[in-house]
Amino acid sequence: MTKHQSKQDGVSERDKLSNKQYLRELTPMQVELVKLQEWVVQTGQKICIVFEGRDGAGKGGTIKAITERVSPRVFRVVALPAPTDREKSQMYVQRYLPHLPAAGEIVIFDRSWYNRAGVERVMGFCTENEAVSFLKAVPLVERAIVHSGIILLKYWLEVSEEEQTRRLEGRITDGRKVWKLSGMDLKSYSRWYDYSRARDAMFEASDTDFAPWFVAVSDDKRRARLNIISDLLQKIPYQTVAREKVTLPARQKPNGYKEPDYPFKYVAERF
Repeated sequence: MTKHQSKQDGVSERDKLSNKQYLRELTPMQVELVKLQEWVVQTGQKICIVFEGRDGAGKGGTIKAITERVSPRVFRVVALPAPTDREKSQMYVQRYLPHLPAAGEIVIFDRSWYNRAGVERVMGFCTENEAVSFLKAVPLVERAIVHSGIILLKYWLEVSEEEQTRRLEGRITDGRKVWKLSGMDLKSYSRWYDYSRARDAMFEASDTDFAPWFVAVSDDKRRARLNIISDLLQKIPYQTVAREKVTLPARQKPNGYKEPDYPFKYVAERF
């Protein structure tokens, strides 16, 4: 990560993309995401996008930027909770498989089966042998996923130590974000280099030609979102689907209808 880290170290608040610039670039990309959605539905394509990265790397904001203007029935976000006792007894990837896309769906994993390579390995939720076995098996699983016709894209958001600290500290003082800061986040924060070693082992084992990892430098969250959306739009061979011109029909005539004299309970207009 030396090359990426050197790029991050030079990012200051002054250098970061302004919100005005960000929205100017994001809007046409979101139009393209709608075109992608229509193509997926019409052609029955299946797309799976995996987002991984350290706490505070910007996964949630990136996923929101992708999904905020499209249909949740086509773009499904999967963020699984901690496994139940029953799920712990299953084959590890078993609980993820039912969430893979069917025809006409785009599934986005906000963390995925790679939990075993990251948080579970670092925090001791699995044994070292289980982690090593997972890394040996995951290319086989992903080959099967790709061979089934699913387009699989895997993104790692790379954040610097300094920027992660700034973001996590912001969660402590911001009442809108405090829910994002869990006890596990605090424990994992202190184990930066354990996560680095786990990340490196994950890349070495699962960065394959049929399911490669793509790294997005995310110290500037807005630039990272734009770069990722632009990248996935380029990697998916979608086409614009012809749609019929929409014209609003004429409204019916009232035919004697009158508004009722009913004591509606209106919301107070405080603004």
